[in-house]
Amino acid sequence: MATLEDLARVIGELPEVTEGERHGHQTWSVRGKGIAWLRPFSKADLKRFGDQTPPDPPILAVNTADLHEKEGVLAAGIDGVFTIEHFNNYPAVLIELNVIAPGDLRDLLVDAWLAVAPADLIAAFDG
Repeated sequence: MATLEDLARVIGELPEVTEGERHGHQTWSVRGKGIAWLRPFSKADLKRFGDQTPPDPPILAVNTADLHEKEGVLAAGIDGVFTIEHFNNYPAVLIELNVIAPGDLRDLLVDAWLAVAPADLIAAFDG
């Protein structure tokens, strides 16, 4: 199970990632391009779960390079990775931090960073 400390550690390893806030939630980006954000469920999200118990917070949204990569990530069946109706046709997955393995979290965050980081940062990155 990953923690917010694991998230902070991985984010800290990625060059030029800055932390910000949008709509009252923590976000992370590289040179202005978003890679991840904390994403609590809205009332509408919770209603869509119906009788099903929603995943426990904290929930992290992580961008993917495109919808094809998103489908690949979901098809991989990584514990703690899922999507919701609100994210249909949007290249991002949701992560239940209390479920995902720290290594899987790192892989998804690095992939999100690689998808938007400029070539000069990618060339210098050894992670």
